[in-house]
Amino acid sequence: MGILNGNPKDEPMHYGEVFSVWQASTVAKGAVSCYQAYLNHAGDKELKKVLDALIDEAKLEIKELDALLTDNGIAATPVMPERPSVKLEDIPVGARFTDPEISAKIAADTSIGLVACSQVMGQSIREDIGALFAKYHITKTALGLKILEMSKDKGWLIPPPLQIKRPETVNV
Repeated sequence: MGILNGNPKDEPMHYGEVFSVWQASTVAKGAVSCYQAYLNHAGDKELKKVLDALIDEAKLEIKELDALLTDNGIAATPVMPERPSVKLEDIPVGARFTDPEISAKIAADTSIGLVACSQVMGQSIREDIGALFAKYHITKTALGLKILEMSKDKGWLIPPPLQIKRPETVNV
């Protein structure tokens, strides 16, 4: 029986898996802190629900990823302190993030998260790690769709140049 046979949780992580899990945990901790600050700036109720969902997902990822690191003898980065709640009116207008800005940022973060999850899935030789990031990928896909629909409905989406008039084909 080889070292990579049997229960994947008993197999060692390779260096790429170690770094990817550690990095994903660190990014999720930063996302919780950032999105808590965005909650203070957000005025739209639907946007706040999406931010709450993103925070909940990031906290779940932190819990699972840090457990994976700890089980393999690797120290995780510390969790950042919770941000206090602030009333939107207490933030000076020039210092506030607007709802469209927050929406664009969380859409970009979610898109980057999808790519990162795909990369970890592709590099993993432990099935449990690949499956864990596949689960995160599915959740990020659903959240990304919710963000896109919200941005379109609210008129916050700034589309790239659209090809409205298509060139005519020439038959030779």
